[in-house]
Amino acid sequence: MAGKSTGEERDGVTLTNLDQELFEGAGATKRDLVDYLDAVGDRMLPVLHERPLSVIRLLRGQDQFMQKNLPKYTPDWVPRTKVWAEASHREVTYGLCNDRRTLLWFGNQRAIEFHPALMVAGSTKPTHLIMDLDPPEGTSHFTLAVRAARLVREALASAGMAGAVKTSGSKGVHVFVPLDGQADPEEVAAATRAVAARAERLDPELATTAFIRDDRHGKVFLDATRSGGATVVATFSPRVRPGLPVSFPVPWDDLDDVTPADFTVHTAPGLLGEGDPWAAAMPAPQKLDQGLIDEGRTIPVARVQAMHEGKRRAKARREAED
Repeated sequence: MAGKSTGEERDGVTLTNLDQELFEGAGATKRDLVDYLDAVGDRMLPVLHERPLSVIRLLRGQDQFMQKNLPKYTPDWVPRTKVWAEASHREVTYGLCNDRRTLLWFGNQRAIEFHPALMVAGSTKPTHLIMDLDPPEGTSHFTLAVRAARLVREALASAGMAGAVKTSGSKGVHVFVPLDGQADPEEVAAATRAVAARAERLDPELATTAFIRDDRHGKVFLDATRSGGATVVATFSPRVRPGLPVSFPVPWDDLDDVTPADFTVHTAPGLLGEGDPWAAAMPAPQKLDQGLIDEGRTIPVARVQAMHEGKRRAKARREAED
């Protein structure tokens, strides 16, 4: 991406147009983004290391877009890997954000959100089981997501497993359970569905596994689809939201005392201090519980079930109109 140089260079990366606002309502310039990424890089790079990376970029005067394939003008020194995309039947060249120089380059490209793959390059084994807790619309519903996260924690404990929790940087929370690298994507996907089902059974008035939005009725959605080829926004990644919030780790005991807006590109570096709260909070890698896998295999895949249900409802509407 060509741009007016500011004459600034960091780690061999020429930085351009640093004083431009990232987007209307961001409350942050491109310099703020680059400075933030540089400040948290030693904590952020470990969660990106060797993972095929998708980024959400927002170029000036354009709508945001997700970039998977590296652009042709990408410098030769940016690490990369090729992955076959079954959906589009083509090979995609993903960047690997393994070092400070590459992180700064992505920041200069106005890459705001970082969405790493759930597996490292060359592996077919997910490194984590992930539950995405999405509260209903409304600014005051983060507390519902927190309550749902505790249901997930209880459901995991019933299988002898444990995870760490972070804000999504939007309105929800993510629970990450580190795995020992022995389970394949199908097993992890099945176990994730079982964790969601167990959490829903603990408080069906609060949480739901309903994939179709109209069926959630103001409950927290336990999204069990973050597996296989999916991505989840990285810990410490900014989000394209007003005020430029970031996804940030929170101790389980502190969840009631925070809001997503507490963690932004402006505040997060100061909250980190010298430590790495995500690494500190993460339990040791665990063997995936066989009981979860077996239970999950009896639960339909949400997207497939929703597709069939959508077709059924559309047919019913047509018949009613006739």
